[in-house]
Amino acid sequence: MGMEFAGVGYVVAAIVAVILIAVFLSFFPIMLWISALASGVRIGIITLVAMRLRRVTPSRIVNPMIKATKAGLGLSINQLESHYLAGGNVDRVVNALIAAQRANIELEFARAAAIDLAGRDVLLAVQMSVNPKVIETPTVAAVAKDGIEVKVKARVTVRANIERLVGGAGEETIIARVGEGIVTTVGSSNSHKDVLENPDLISRTVLGKGLDAGTAFEILSIDIADVDVGKNIGANLQTEQAEADKRIAQAKAEERRAMAVAQEQEMRARVVEMRARVVESESQVPLAMADALKSGKLGVMDYMNLKNVEADTQMRSSIAKPEGQANDNKNGG
Repeated sequence: MGMEFAGVGYVVAAIVAVILIAVFLSFFPIMLWISALASGVRIGIITLVAMRLRRVTPSRIVNPMIKATKAGLGLSINQLESHYLAGGNVDRVVNALIAAQRANIELEFARAAAIDLAGRDVLLAVQMSVNPKVIETPTVAAVAKDGIEVKVKARVTVRANIERLVGGAGEETIIARVGEGIVTTVGSSNSHKDVLENPDLISRTVLGKGLDAGTAFEILSIDIADVDVGKNIGANLQTEQAEADKRIAQAKAEERRAMAVAQEQEMRARVVEMRARVVESESQVPLAMADALKSGKLGVMDYMNLKNVEADTQMRSSIAKPEGQANDNKNGG
């Protein structure tokens, strides 16, 4: 029994020792410290433990520090740790500084850290300073003075400007400004044929406008990749204007016709009203004559003379009318 208890005690002691060693190594990164010393980075083991207490991963600081030391950048642990605590990418900043040094580009750690904290890829910026980037614009449609649409696609070669990376506008601004310059150049051309014959006129005019002002890039060249003829915008606009004028004229004519119809109906109503009044007046004539005969104001001979005058008038009217019209009146009678 004693031997068994002794064996269990040894096993427990070994497990406890392993746990203690693991805890010790987690707070005291011996292997990382040895790697740093072997690479010429003078850093104390207490400094690594203090990084653990500040919730800083020591490898995220020591490994970039080793690369910086080997490259001869002359950085300090405090600089890298402060950038890490600010939320920056220490490894990317160190890589950017090494690439800038190899390319003879002047770039300090403070500026590289500011670029990284601003949300830009500082390593990509350095690479773009060495190897310019080509930005292809979407198809830009513009209309020349003769009304013909011209579709232009351009390629803009830009180089990152390290000095203006913080606070400078991005690629979208470059594309927008180039598109605006294309529209202005094509719009000022008298004919679309001028643009087709000399597409370099667009690139020269746009490049001379200083479109990279206030941006994080420097425009090296603007090349016209494609030029196509689009629609006849001027003719379409004239056609639409003519159609609109036609509709306006038709509306005004319809308005005048409606007014004429209304006036005609009003006149007819007036004529009907006048005829009704005449008929009413004529219906009162026999009554008035009867009253005149009864009252003695009109004699029998006067009445007979009036009848003779009416008969003579009808005869003269029938004689004055053409023969066909007279027959029609008789048939109608």
